[in-house]
Amino acid sequence: PDVIIEAQFDDNDAEHGQDHLQDTLTDDIKKLSLDTGERGKAAGVTGVHRTKQDDGPKVNDPRLLPDEFLQRTAKVVYILEKKHSRAATGFIKLLADRNSELFKRCAMFSPVDHRVPRVYVPLADCPPDFVSKPEAYSQMLFICRIVDWKEDSNFASGQLCKSLGQAGEIEPESEGILTEYGVDFSDFSPEVLECLPQNLPWAISPGELARRRDLR
Repeated sequence: PDVIIEAQFDDNDAEHGQDHLQDTLTDDIKKLSLDTGERGKAAGVTGVHRTKQDDGPKVNDPRLLPDEFLQRTAKVVYILEKKHSRAATGFIKLLADRNSELFKRCAMFSPVDHRVPRVYVPLADCPPDFVSKPEAYSQMLFICRIVDWKEDSNFASGQLCKSLGQAGEIEPESEGILTEYGVDFSDFSPEVLECLPQNLPWAISPGELARRRDLR
């Protein structure tokens, strides 16, 4: 029978790379294969009898099976519109393996939104004293934008855009949410402000109010 293996791993395992995960999966598959083989031999020794139903013809052609027994599959051929801004709010930390080459080049960005993958960001984008004092930035919010995500990698690649401030404060948290959803919260341009009434205080005239729908 087909077997689905789910591997659970923590942040430290993930930051060591995919080799550890690959070895774990390989070992689990070998154990399952051996267990299945031993069960088959044991069944042969004990003389398990096959029923007539087991000896019946097997349907190898999926086209002969009823639709309710089929799992429909598909393939993404084109992305019409990217709904996510590729920007995320989160925290940065050093990689666990200090002896790896990746440790010298990248830091790990962990998004607050767990639907977004963790991201490798260049150390050049991080604050200058981040490597020597990482604990000083443990509660500092950053904005990271994903630029690539390779098929064979558990983590995306990205760039730190800016530091927002301390987590838990209203302004950094609000700015992070607006940036994630692609909301432009910059100041209005002079051209836009010129469209507003210049003679203040301004009030709607009775005639204008009479032909408008009051939604107050």
